[in-house]
Amino acid sequence: MKISSIILLTFAYRLLVSQSSLPNILSWLDDHNYLETRTEGLVQKTYKVNVQSGQSTPYQETSSKISLPDSLRAFSWGTNPSGAFIIRKSNDIFVYDAIGLRQLTADAAEEKVPTWSPDGNFIAYVKEGNLYVAEVKSNLHKQLTFNGGEDVYNGYASWVYYEEILNRPSKYRAYYWSPDSKNIAYLHTDDRPVPHFPITRSEGVHIKLENEHYPKAGDPNPKVNMEIVNVSSGAITKLPYDDNIDQYTAWPFWTPDSRQLNYQELNRDQNDLKFVAYNLDTKSKSLLFEEKYPTWVEFHENIWYLKDNSFFMIHPLDGWWNIYKYDAVKKSVIQITKFNWRVNDILYVNETKNQIIFTGTGENALNRQLYSIRLDGSGLMQLTQGDGKHYTNLSPNAIHFIDTWSNLATPTQKSVVSIDGKKIRDLGKADDPNKVAGIKTEYFTVPSGDGFDLPVVWSLPSDFETGKAAGKLYPIILNIYGGPDAGTLDNEYEDQTRNPLLNQGVILVSADHRASGKFGKKGLDYMYRNLGKWEINDYAKVCEYIKKMPFIDTTHIAIQGGSYGGYMTALALTKAPNTFTHGISFAPVTDWQLYDNIYTERYMDTPTDNPDGYKDGSVLNYTDKLKGKLMIIHGSTDDNVHMQNTFQLIEKLQLTGKPFDMMIYPNVRHGWGGARAGHLFQIEQNWWKNQGFNAKKPVGKS
Repeated sequence: MKISSIILLTFAYRLLVSQSSLPNILSWLDDHNYLETRTEGLVQKTYKVNVQSGQSTPYQETSSKISLPDSLRAFSWGTNPSGAFIIRKSNDIFVYDAIGLRQLTADAAEEKVPTWSPDGNFIAYVKEGNLYVAEVKSNLHKQLTFNGGEDVYNGYASWVYYEEILNRPSKYRAYYWSPDSKNIAYLHTDDRPVPHFPITRSEGVHIKLENEHYPKAGDPNPKVNMEIVNVSSGAITKLPYDDNIDQYTAWPFWTPDSRQLNYQELNRDQNDLKFVAYNLDTKSKSLLFEEKYPTWVEFHENIWYLKDNSFFMIHPLDGWWNIYKYDAVKKSVIQITKFNWRVNDILYVNETKNQIIFTGTGENALNRQLYSIRLDGSGLMQLTQGDGKHYTNLSPNAIHFIDTWSNLATPTQKSVVSIDGKKIRDLGKADDPNKVAGIKTEYFTVPSGDGFDLPVVWSLPSDFETGKAAGKLYPIILNIYGGPDAGTLDNEYEDQTRNPLLNQGVILVSADHRASGKFGKKGLDYMYRNLGKWEINDYAKVCEYIKKMPFIDTTHIAIQGGSYGGYMTALALTKAPNTFTHGISFAPVTDWQLYDNIYTERYMDTPTDNPDGYKDGSVLNYTDKLKGKLMIIHGSTDDNVHMQNTFQLIEKLQLTGKPFDMMIYPNVRHGWGGARAGHLFQIEQNWWKNQGFNAKKPVGKS
């Protein structure tokens, strides 16, 4: 369960800032010129802009550049070095190049997850559980594996690996080309041990049944091991693997010389990670290093190689997310940075320049700044200026960068900056609609009572100052997600003027709890075997703090969220019924025994190992305490958080005589757009209005 699981924009309330005065920068052309598009009349034109002078000249793409028609963009799966596109349409694979659109496959079976080889000569794909490769020039196809089928996949992920390990951007792809295009590493997955979960679709006369392999907490996992196939010979190497060990195998990285595959093995308890290597020359497997932690360890999803096959990585081994180096010569892990704040991402490593460029929060956990250091961790330099969130776009060789920056009170600004941090030119500033409308967004902290200053951001209606003086009382709605390491607060500008709730006098509040990632691993570890406990504690602290303010309508203290936030909402109204009076719960987990095992066991262990934790964290055990008004929303074919969660919740509410409101969206998954999203938005707004969420005078006052 990732925060990205929530597609429903109506819960985010992060409306786009006005970009009317900001340039639309496409990309860097080279280290000293970038491309900018401008609308002139009804025509959009592209200009080449010089970094130093700002001089712009019309830019025309060279004739060798392949331009993909708009009608095919939605079907694109990436380009090769020559600029040709993979197109996947109607379950077949096409190539769009300088000649035009060419079809590579034309059969009844579905070709999945196509990917170019690094040299651009081949396309790999998965069909009926087996891995294939096609030589594009000759359109000759070669089957590389032969043991796949309905429940066994080569190079294709099981649902739980896709959702919780490889993540949604993988699109289920579980194979990896070597840099020299000669070999493909892939996950061989046997999903047969995993129980089926039935999902029904209601269209038509006869329902359609989907049987999803879905391991719930404590269930058997798919059996997964790493294999390598040689594209030319078809020879398969099954990397050493003990079938009796219950573990997760994933996230391989080829060394730059293509002679070694580094990958990771994580035990079922998820507290012991082994980074291992398989050498193609010696045909041997070895341990590079091991990471153990009392609560949980997570996979490395990115590493950054050096020429000698050493690599940098980011992990919270000392309590914060710092940069570490695996030294391939010394065969040891060395800590490079020692910050008491979070390193987010490494953007650029240059051995010749002795330079690492990375992003991090700095001392303010709501910020995002750009930094550089030497390879040994010395010489730290902050390259961006201004308290807030900086989105940076480096030129190809990190000579310059485009800095897009804002904070809660300052609308978005753009500038071009040299890599030593010196601003070259301002590129524009966005409008400030909040100021025009009189809406204020403010940051403050609330003490948890046991050592954490919980970050809070609220937006105040335009009449707040005059209304407060006139004795108006304002309801609040707390918008949350709530999961471990899933903080939602950022120090960046948001246009709130089009928010209906704010316009009708509601104070909108967002807060992050101690395990949101804002307080490092120390805060996160509170959640171990305790999902639900500390989040509700901290959210209740925030709302109780706000309730004491004389202008708050204490009869209207609401909370809303989706997925994990839906769980938080349902739990808040039942476990903390004296704090929260209203809530909208979208697609909630209601009992952790009903959710997938990888996510749940990472934090909770199994139901057998931690029965008290599962009991204490289940909404189903608190339904008799519900006092407020609860609205539940769910998609009937949700394959992530099953409708089973909501069914068990509403049954308990019915049996305990508790009223509630509900809206079901047939035949949709965990989030949706289109007409249904518009319908849901209206349903939400009407519900809040009917519940009296507007600023009002106290009873008895004129």
